[in-house]
Amino acid sequence: MNNVSMLDLFRMEVEAQAAILNNNLLALETNPNAATELEGLMRASHSIKGAARVVQLDAAVKIAHVMEDCFVAAQNGSLTLDSADKIDVLLQGVDMLLSLSQVPNPQLETWLSQYQSEIENLVTAISSILTGNLNTHIKSQPVTKVVHKAPSSPSPNKDAALTETPTNSLTAPPSVTCDLSMLALFRTEVETQTTFLKEQLNELKSNSDSLVAETLVQAAHVIKGASKIVQIDGVVKIALALEENLLAALKRKIPLQTNQIDNLLRSVDLLLRLTQVSEIEIESWLSKHDSEIATMITKITESPLEQPTLKDVLVVKEPSTAELVTNTSSISDRHKENSFPVPVPVLDQPVLEQKPETRTPAIAAPKAIAQESNKESSLHSAQNSQSVDRVVRVSADNLNRLMGLAGESLVEANWLQPFADSLFKLRNQQLELHNLLEKLQESLADQRVNQRTQSYLSDSRKKSDECRQFLADRLSELELFARRSANLSDRLYREVIASHMRPFADGVQGFPRMMRDLARRLGKQVKFEIIGKSTQVDRDILEKLEAPLTHILRNSVDHGIESPDERQAVGKPVEGTVRLEAVHRSGMLLITVSDDGKGVDIERLREKTVNKGMTTAEMAAQLTEAELMEFLFLPGFSTAKSVTEISGRGVGLDVVQSMVQEVGGIVRAVSQFGKGMAFHLQLPLTLSVIRTLLVEISGEPYAFPLTRIERIVTINKSDLRYIENRQYFTLDGLNIGLVAAEQVLDLQQSSLNLEVFSVVIVSDRSNRYGLVVDKFLGERDLVVRPLDTRLGKVPDISAAALMSDGSPVLIIDVEDMMRSIDKRLNNKLLSRISQGSTSTTPTQRKRILVVDDSITVREVERKLLENKGYQVDVAVNGMDGWNAVRTGNYDLVISDIDMPRMNGFELVSQIKQHNTLQSLPVIIVSYKDRESDRIRGLEVGADYYLTKSSFHDDTLLNSVIALIGD
Repeated sequence: MNNVSMLDLFRMEVEAQAAILNNNLLALETNPNAATELEGLMRASHSIKGAARVVQLDAAVKIAHVMEDCFVAAQNGSLTLDSADKIDVLLQGVDMLLSLSQVPNPQLETWLSQYQSEIENLVTAISSILTGNLNTHIKSQPVTKVVHKAPSSPSPNKDAALTETPTNSLTAPPSVTCDLSMLALFRTEVETQTTFLKEQLNELKSNSDSLVAETLVQAAHVIKGASKIVQIDGVVKIALALEENLLAALKRKIPLQTNQIDNLLRSVDLLLRLTQVSEIEIESWLSKHDSEIATMITKITESPLEQPTLKDVLVVKEPSTAELVTNTSSISDRHKENSFPVPVPVLDQPVLEQKPETRTPAIAAPKAIAQESNKESSLHSAQNSQSVDRVVRVSADNLNRLMGLAGESLVEANWLQPFADSLFKLRNQQLELHNLLEKLQESLADQRVNQRTQSYLSDSRKKSDECRQFLADRLSELELFARRSANLSDRLYREVIASHMRPFADGVQGFPRMMRDLARRLGKQVKFEIIGKSTQVDRDILEKLEAPLTHILRNSVDHGIESPDERQAVGKPVEGTVRLEAVHRSGMLLITVSDDGKGVDIERLREKTVNKGMTTAEMAAQLTEAELMEFLFLPGFSTAKSVTEISGRGVGLDVVQSMVQEVGGIVRAVSQFGKGMAFHLQLPLTLSVIRTLLVEISGEPYAFPLTRIERIVTINKSDLRYIENRQYFTLDGLNIGLVAAEQVLDLQQSSLNLEVFSVVIVSDRSNRYGLVVDKFLGERDLVVRPLDTRLGKVPDISAAALMSDGSPVLIIDVEDMMRSIDKRLNNKLLSRISQGSTSTTPTQRKRILVVDDSITVREVERKLLENKGYQVDVAVNGMDGWNAVRTGNYDLVISDIDMPRMNGFELVSQIKQHNTLQSLPVIIVSYKDRESDRIRGLEVGADYYLTKSSFHDDTLLNSVIALIGD
C-alpha cells in the first residue's frame, strides 16, 4: 500500500464505517435499544472522527463527533433513537460524510466552502436529537457523488504532517495511547515514508556529490507528525533527529558523509521494522527496544555539521482549543477537550522568530484522546490472538493480465499429456525396431556372415534395449510431471479466478438504505430481505448489476407494493416484502427480485401494447403471458399512469435487458396478478470464463456461449420447408428459419451429402433462427481472450480462446450474427441449405471491395458498380481494406492511393504477396495522373491504373468487366 496517502486511507475508512452506520441505523428502527448495533455505531463514528483528525478535516470531525455523542447517549440510556425522523437526520450525516470523503484533493477546499452552511445546519440538527428539539422538517441534503482517483506516486504528503516543538528528553519511555484504527493509519504512513527515505538515502550514498533534497526533510517531518498524533514518543524522537540532521545538510548545501548516511539508514530500518509489528504489539515492541532507540538518536545527533534547530526554519503555531461545534451546547466537555485543529508545516515560508516561553507541546500525550479510545481499545484487546489480515491493492488491469497468464499456464500444462501420449507411440515404434533387429539376427544366424557383422548387430540390439528402457523411464517421469503440472496450473487458475470474485453483499450494501428511504417517501411499509450475501460474483458483473437492480427494486416499491390501506383491504399484511436473492445454480448465477405486491395486470398490459401501437389488437389477443411480459423490457415502455421522480419516464427495464445481454445472460419476468411479481436474471458466474458449445463449421471449431443458445436439435432433410425461397422447419409449433452458419461467416461451403442436419437455435427480441453446423463437439469452459484492438470489430465474433491442445477457437457474437442474418436475408444473399447435391448455390453476384478514405468517392464508385449488378463493400482506409480483403471473398479490389494507416501502393503490395490473394485482380483509381505514379502502381501489381476522371465515362466499368466479367 505504498501508494496510498493519508487522505486515501481516510476515504477507505469512511467507506467502510459508513456501511456499518447505514446498516446499524436501519436495524435501530426495528429495535432502538439493540446494544450490539449501538456499540457498532459508536465505534464507527469514533473511527471516522479519529481518521478525520489525522487529515485535518474539521467538518468531518464535527459531524462524526456529534453523531458519536448521540450513540453514546443512547448507550447510556439518556436517549432513545426510536423515531424515523431521528434516524433520517443521522443517515443524512452519513451521506454528508460519504460525500465529503469522495471529493478529490484539489476540489476539497472549494467543496467545504460551498457546503459550509449545510454542514453547520446538519451538525445543529444532529445535536438537537440530544436536546429533544429535533426539527422534523429538516430538508434532506443530496449526496454529491464524486469520482476519486488515488495518487500514483508515494511522494511525501505535506498536509499529513505536524509542526511541533522538539522535546529535550531523548530517552523518555515510549507511550502508545491511541486506538487501533489510528495505529493502522500510522503504520501505513510510516511504511510509505520510510520506503521513500531508504530509496533516496541509498541514492545519496551511491553518489557522494549529491545534495539532500527537500523531499527527504518533508518525509521525516511527515513521520514525526503522524507519530505525534498517535502519541508514540520514541518514533517522534527518531523522526525529529532525522529531520534536523537532513535539514542541516539542506541549509548548508553540504553532501552527507558516508557514516552519516549509514546512521540515517539504520534509523530508517528501525522505523521500517516497526511497521511490521501488529497494532496490538506496538507498545511492547517500543518498550523492548527503548535502549536501541535512544542509542540511535544519539548517533544521528552526533553530526560534524552545525545543525540549525527547527525554530529557525519552521513556523510553529500554538494549536487552537476552540470548541468543536459552535452554537451546539449539547456536546459534552469530554469532546470539546480534544477538538483541536492539526497545524500544517510551512516549509516554504520566510523564517519567523518565536518566543521560547510561548512554545508548548501541541499534542504531548493528550489525555482526552486516550479517554475516548479506552472503550474501543478494550474491545480490540479481546482479539489479541487473532492475526490482522493484510490487504494489497492490485489494479484491475494487472489482475486481468494475471488471469490471462494463468489461463495460458493451464493450456500449456494440458499440452504435456498429449505430448506424453505421442511419446508412447515412439516407444512402441522402438519395440517394433527391437523385434525387427531380433528377427534380422535370427535370419543372419542361418547364413554365413563374418564376426564383425554379428557384433554390430548384437550391439544394435543392445543399444535399442537401452534406448527403449531409457525412454520408458523418462516417460514415467514425464507423466508424473504432467499430472503435477496440470494440477498446479489448475489450482493456480482457480485461485486467480477466485480473486476476481466478490461476495454479493459487496454490491448491495446501499440497497437497504435506498429501499427504506423510497418506502418512506411513498408512504409505504416495506420489509427488504437480501438472501445469499456470501454468494460469489464476478467483480465486473457485480459492478454492472447496481443500475439494473436499482431499477427493478424501485419498480417493486413503486409499482408493486401497495399502500398500507390497499394491502389491508385485500387481506394482506400491512408491511410488504421485497426479496433480493443470489444463488449459484447449474453453473450460472441466478439473481431473483420478488415482491408480494399486486403484480402486473396482463389484460391491462395487453391493452397498453395496442394503445402504444406496438402491435395490433388481433395479434395482441393471441400473445401468451410470457410474450406480453417481454414488452416491459422495451425502451420507452412504462405501465405507470403518471410521470414522477421515481417512475413513469420509460427508462428502467430496458437498461436491465441491455446489461444482461451485454454480459451474456438472460432475464425474464413472471407475475401473478394480485400476488406479486418476480424478475429472474440468469448470468454467467464470471466474465473471465464462459461455458460454451463447441461446434464445427466448415471444418473449423467455433464456440457459442451457452447462455445465448435456446436449443440444439437435429432435423432430417425431409423436415425442411420453403416459402419465398427461404428455408424453415417447424419445432413445437413454431416456424424457425434455417440458415447455414458457414454462409453467414463467409466460409468455404461444404459439399457433404447430409441426411440429418445439426442445428443451433438462437434468438433475439424479434427473430429466431436455426444455424446449421457441421457437427456438435460438446460443451467446454473457455477462458475469454479479447481480440487485438487493431483488428477493430470482427463481424460475428466477440472474442477468442485457446483449446486444451493450444489451438485457437473463435467465440460467436450471437447478437451480431443475428443482425448479419437479417441483412443477408433482406439482400437475398443466402442460398438454400444443400440437400444432397454437391452444389445447389445459385449464381452469386460478383463482389467488389472499394477502398477510399473519401466518402464522396466511395459512394460514387459504389453506386456506379451496384447499378451494373455488382455487390459492393467499402473500406475507409488501407488497413481497413486489408482486414476486409483477408476475411471476405472478393472478386475485385478498387483502391485509392493516398490514405491513412496504409496507402494504396502498400495495400496492393500486401495483396500480391499473400499466398491466397495474389491472383485477386486490383484496380488503382487516383487523382494522381503522373506517369511515375502509374508505373509504380503497375509495378506493385495493380492490373489497371485509372484516374478518377474515369467516373465520367465507361473506362472504370469496362476495366471491371474485362477483369471479372458482368
